[in-house]
Amino acid sequence: MSSVVPYSSIDLQGQPCDLRCAGVAKRYKDFALQAVSLAVPHGSVVGLIGRNGAGKTTLMRILLGSLAADAGRVELLGQDVGALSHNARATLRQDVAFVAAVTAYPAVMTVTEVATMYQLAYPVFGMDAFRELATRLGLLPDSERKQVRELSRGTGMKLQLACALASGARLVVMDEPTAGLDPIARDELLDVLRAWMEPGDRSLLISSHITSDLEKLADYLVVLDEGRVIAELGSDSVERMGIARLRTPELEQVLADGHVARGQARVLHEGLSWNLLVPDRAAFGRSYPEYVCDRATIDDCLVLLVKGEVR
Repeated sequence: MSSVVPYSSIDLQGQPCDLRCAGVAKRYKDFALQAVSLAVPHGSVVGLIGRNGAGKTTLMRILLGSLAADAGRVELLGQDVGALSHNARATLRQDVAFVAAVTAYPAVMTVTEVATMYQLAYPVFGMDAFRELATRLGLLPDSERKQVRELSRGTGMKLQLACALASGARLVVMDEPTAGLDPIARDELLDVLRAWMEPGDRSLLISSHITSDLEKLADYLVVLDEGRVIAELGSDSVERMGIARLRTPELEQVLADGHVARGQARVLHEGLSWNLLVPDRAAFGRSYPEYVCDRATIDDCLVLLVKGEVR
């Protein structure tokens, strides 16, 4: 991942990555992706977060080749996609699977027929693995003969997930996979993803509005806003972060002391005080034991990074 974004705590230069893009741009009449760069290190889970309209789905479509970028470079599994022939790209994408935000299979296909379609598209698709996953997710045996049009949104997501993880793909890209699932089903899905990642040779890029899911799963987070990457964070750095609740004189003192570098501090006015995003909550507490500094969730970080004022 690039180190030139305004807020970055990780450096992946030189690490092997199963997905990497650099300078990806796409312009529409009222929106533009602006030179987006990110990477998914081999064997890791990267969470892509941002508010609605930030460009997450557009970026994923470009990364998967279903939408052409205006500029930039995409590498899948170490290969420059733009330099490959059509046949070579098709072969490469047999190692990549996608879970979309909506279930777009033909409405009249049954669950079993969808799995058979994947078996034809992916040479190493495991039907036994699919059945095991589908059973664990509650799809089988009850929904085996159901048509796609009969499935709820949540059940359709489970079908996509079971097919993608059974495909034999080394990289899976997921767009809002927990949308439409109740908390228990979300936990089951996260358990399945953790088990799939256990061998250590698979990678996952996942976007989600339910950031608590990413707190349990992601190794790295990329924050996208208005078509730009505004932050790249390791899960360990998120664990260290805090939200300090400060009055105006206290905020000015902290900034004057240089505890958070000027030009990088994110602050948000709330009521009679300021919320300050603190990179190291423990260190802040040692320096200012009299100030309140709560642990920051991913939601807290997202709000401060997207809506916060830069000081």
